[in-house]
Amino acid sequence: MQNKNVKFLVRGAVIAAMYAALTYLAGVAGLAYGGVQFRFSEALTVLAAFTPAAIPGLTIGCFLGNLGSPYGMVDILCGTLATLLAALCAYAARRMRIKGLPLLSMFFPVLFNGLIVGAEVAAFLPEGFTLYGYLANALWVAIGELVVCYAGGIPLTLAIEKTGLKKFFR
Repeated sequence: MQNKNVKFLVRGAVIAAMYAALTYLAGVAGLAYGGVQFRFSEALTVLAAFTPAAIPGLTIGCFLGNLGSPYGMVDILCGTLATLLAALCAYAARRMRIKGLPLLSMFFPVLFNGLIVGAEVAAFLPEGFTLYGYLANALWVAIGELVVCYAGGIPLTLAIEKTGLKKFFR
């Protein structure tokens, strides 16, 4: 029993560290925060379709990655909440696969980040929060998520499925 808990903790910690590191890497490139985001770390959200350890791993990784956000505490709380909700739903939908791929699981980060982070970014617009500002930012955040989650998540899934990495998640 204790060995299983240690494995769960290690898996979650590795995922959190990878997520945070990739977020900071995207931040250096100017892609991690703002209305248009291409966080390389979001490709890791597909890991919730493989292991429940990804739920706390992604959530803590997002929290750590958002410590560098120019939006401060709002992004730390809202962005982390979006990631937590996406990870929970991705794990719940892990068995729903299309041609062997957890495509629905990859969609939840697109949905929750678009809705929640889009609202967060819209709240910081110079004119303040407006419906148009919200819809525009939600769309741009969702598009960035869509690109990263699928362009990174599909190859990551294929690599996990075709290599011995699948054992790591059991």
